[in-house]
Amino acid sequence: MGQYPAPSASAAKTTLSAAQVFALADKARANRDWATAEAAYRALQSDPDPELRTEARFRLGQMLADDLHRYTDAALEFRRILDEKPGVASVRLELARVLAMSGNMRAAERELRAAQAAGLPPQVERLVRFYANALNARKAFGGSIEVALAPDSNINRATRSDTLGTVIGDFTLDEDARAKSGLGLDLRGQAYWREGLDPGTDLIVRLSTGGTFYRDAAFNDISASLQAGPQYVSGADRITLSAGPTWRWYGKAIYTKGYGGTATLQHPVGKRGQLRLDGSIQHQDNRRNAMQTADDFTLSATLDRAFSARLGGGISTFAFREKARDPGYSFASGGLSAYAFREVGRTTFVGTLGYSHLEADERLFLYPRRRIEDRFNASLAATLRALHVGAFAPLVRVKWERNRSSIEIYDYRRVSAEIGVSSAF
Repeated sequence: MGQYPAPSASAAKTTLSAAQVFALADKARANRDWATAEAAYRALQSDPDPELRTEARFRLGQMLADDLHRYTDAALEFRRILDEKPGVASVRLELARVLAMSGNMRAAERELRAAQAAGLPPQVERLVRFYANALNARKAFGGSIEVALAPDSNINRATRSDTLGTVIGDFTLDEDARAKSGLGLDLRGQAYWREGLDPGTDLIVRLSTGGTFYRDAAFNDISASLQAGPQYVSGADRITLSAGPTWRWYGKAIYTKGYGGTATLQHPVGKRGQLRLDGSIQHQDNRRNAMQTADDFTLSATLDRAFSARLGGGISTFAFREKARDPGYSFASGGLSAYAFREVGRTTFVGTLGYSHLEADERLFLYPRRRIEDRFNASLAATLRALHVGAFAPLVRVKWERNRSSIEIYDYRRVSAEIGVSSAF
């Protein structure tokens, strides 16, 4: 057990035991002297006894969350404990609580499932049910941001072929129409505002935006959406309805403008799982080609499950229908994907695999065949929490895509990466 210099005397004259520093920190917290309390708790985190370090982090996390409302900082303290002791249910429940208070509901629910997967005594099971039912009491404002460098072997998702076969012969493709590599800056963020309407009902307004920017602005790809609607809590279920406009810019000009609505149902499946059902209807006005203006219909289902305190995953399936003005641009597609996450020390790894199939309604006049595609994708990401600076943690993500198409211009391969930082607020 370590010895610590007293705050009001020189280290040469007075030292305190760990128990005395805990008492000092707790008294300072009771007197609302947050600076002294935080300094004392952080000093205890260097103690050679792992149990004392854990207790200091736990008390500091509770103070940061409950007294100072610094939910992101509190989550970092609880996460550091779980990196060393993933099976401590009480800490994982506290992490879920502060994530919910910060508005990060999906992460909070994931931690609750992980806690239950680790096995809980009956008295803690009751606390989990309380937290699960109370997740509708949430932060009024929040969001997240991600910034990354993005090297990409095929920034325009284009063919590597020099020519394009058509019903009137082979055309030579312009250089910009062929696969082009590049290094981009990837920026993504979202923010939300929540207002309680009635018990169990909130109004949620969400702004999302993202884009990849290149030295050659002709390949910039930017999107944004503004969605608003009510969220209802009924027992253990949560139903969210939202509607609003969307925009996409490609190159230096607007590409599509759209509007539509989405409905989402989240339902717990046992103690470790959650089922999510989504349905949406969107109208997309294509500003580059009026014949591609379309109505889009999407249905998807996702099942998430925690297998242990540090391992989880899920499967997802979707069906998509795009009804365009020109039947050659109309198509139906569907697919299946799976993901798994694993915490290893202070790093979280996430791997995904996906497959989708697409078929166009009719053949476009110019092409000799109807568009039929099989698309495969995989990714591996790592969040390096050990290297965090404040609320920002480094992330590394590698992605691979292969699209096999009956039309040469849509047939492509792509390998890309992202190296950056992410944070929730």
